Amino acid sequence: MSMLQAQVEGIGFWTRGLPSWAAAREYALNGTQPGEAPTRPSPQLLPANERRRAPETVAIALEVAMAACESASREPASLPSVFASTHGELSITDYMCATLASDPRALSPTKFHNSVHNAAAGYWTIGTGAMQPANAISAYTATFAQGLIEALTQLHSDADAVLLVAYDGQSAGPLAKMAPSEGLLGGALVLSRGGAGPRLQARLVPASALAPATGPLARFASANAMAPMLPLFDVLARGEGTAVLPAGAAYDLLVEVT
Repeated sequence: MSMLQAQVEGIGFWTRGLPSWAAAREYALNGTQPGEAPTRPSPQLLPANERRRAPETVAIALEVAMAACESASREPASLPSVFASTHGELSITDYMCATLASDPRALSPTKFHNSVHNAAAGYWTIGTGAMQPANAISAYTATFAQGLIEALTQLHSDADAVLLVAYDGQSAGPLAKMAPSEGLLGGALVLSRGGAGPRLQARLVPASALAPATGPLARFASANAMAPMLPLFDVLARGEGTAVLPAGAAYDLLVEVT
């Protein structure tokens, strides 16, 4: 893969204890946390009743997506989007499997609606009125890297700017043994061809050629399935540096920020 480039115009971030990019950056640089922090994101894009009912993965995806757009001063409806999640909403998947095994007729249509992998992308496009393309990607530990490649490729082809949203939640039930994930973690980037912000360059390199660095954010939320994105956010907090992201069995994605 040739070098792909972008400007990072806007950043969104949320995890329990660090409920914003400002809080995450302060922690990464100085080791300090907010005195009080919410335990669940509250995306204002949704009406209050839907906000309460939405799965945590949908809530965090919308929260960081809107924060990144606001940081970039971009109209959300104007951006094509890439939503990347390793597992989607595993608590609902666990509920559906248990219900189908015990009482199939009791399956909730609402929970089924929220079980699909592109649920967050659907909420986003409906809530913002976006008519731009929206992709939903999953590639196990390579999910974030593949989402970033997709976003950068869209910039390389014809898009002026792209929203990348990455998120994962808590595993539940027997699935937790096969697909472990703890806590709630989300990050979003508005990437553009030539706007303001740090310059990002990415290219594929052979796997294990470089050891991934472990920074403060990577250690803070290391048990979440989306933790592979955190080395890049540690670099973005510093403003420059190099992150190595798993991109598949044979490759890593080397990302340089200047």
